[in-house]
Amino acid sequence: MGDDWEDMGMNVESGIRGDSYTAYESDEEQARKRRLIIISAIVAAALIAAYIGYRVFFHKPAPAAAPAAPSVTVIIPGKTSIVGSVTANGSLAAKREMPVGVAGEGGMVQRVLVEPGDWVKAGQTLAIIEQSVQAGEANSAAASVRVARADANIAQSDLDRAKALVARGFISRADLDRKTATRDAAIARVAVAQAQYGQSRARLGRLDIRSPADGLVLTRAVEPGQVVSSGNGALFRVAKSGEMEVRAQLAEQDLSRLHVGDRVKVTPVGASQSFIGHIWQLSPIIDPATRQGIARVQLAYNPMIRPGGFASVDISRGKTSAPLLPESAVLSDQRGNFVYIITPDNKVARRDVKVGDVSDQGISVLSGLSGTEKVVYSAGAFLNPGDKVTPVAKTAR
Repeated sequence: MGDDWEDMGMNVESGIRGDSYTAYESDEEQARKRRLIIISAIVAAALIAAYIGYRVFFHKPAPAAAPAAPSVTVIIPGKTSIVGSVTANGSLAAKREMPVGVAGEGGMVQRVLVEPGDWVKAGQTLAIIEQSVQAGEANSAAASVRVARADANIAQSDLDRAKALVARGFISRADLDRKTATRDAAIARVAVAQAQYGQSRARLGRLDIRSPADGLVLTRAVEPGQVVSSGNGALFRVAKSGEMEVRAQLAEQDLSRLHVGDRVKVTPVGASQSFIGHIWQLSPIIDPATRQGIARVQLAYNPMIRPGGFASVDISRGKTSAPLLPESAVLSDQRGNFVYIITPDNKVARRDVKVGDVSDQGISVLSGLSGTEKVVYSAGAFLNPGDKVTPVAKTAR
């Protein structure tokens, strides 16, 4: 039993010592692990610092990729057969409008013989003015002519008798000269009386208002009983030969492309029918305020062409072959019209152009383009000469 207690004490001691050793070993292991963690952290920090230093001081960043050139829609216009025309608006009027008024001293109107729309002949009476006073003066002048002629006849007879007597010596040469002078004075008085009579007749004839030429009566501004004089202005307006015209207002660039004789189609407002005329006069001046001039288009008479009305005109200028561009492709500034084209190295370049007619199909280019260039279709206002772009051909719709 003693041996048993001894063995038990040894086992207890061994157990106590074993447990203490195990605890001691665990603390050492933990300390070692902590040291390893600290060392690892220090090494990692050093590596990170070295990497950062390398990136900052030694590593050169890769160059940034150049931005892609913007895409621009372009067209190659070629050349198109274009029917040249200029459209405009204008007012209808008589080509030669003749105002007719009182040519003489005037008086009270007795009768008016024509109405607007009537055709008249040259010298035809349009209105008759009361002329009793002037007729009396003409009759008095006619009587004076007869008196002067009678006096001239008597003077001639006296002269003839004196010539017969002077040959016989009954009267002197001086008496014959006096009778000759008396006869000449009588003849002169006849001429004066005739001139006065002719003047009276002319005044009498000028009382009637007459048409100065063949034509169409456009307006009438006089009625019977009205007292008129030369201060009344035009009492009638007559279109000479009934010829009409359109006075078309045109921009100066359009006016410069027209010629006398160009064919014109005229359509009065509200009319279903068009009329053909031709340019007979182009304005020699340009209005500095509107920058416009007038093309005068002659038309034959037609009841549907009424002076004072309004009409549209289409002036034909024949066919031409030229590049045709959309309106979006043509720009303008203080230097004039221009387009942007794309050069072979895909850069934007300005090209000054002279434009022609504008129609629903586009704008014709008279000069500046051959038709083979790549022309910027639109958005030209956002480009500048020298810009690098990527041209994209416009697809047909």
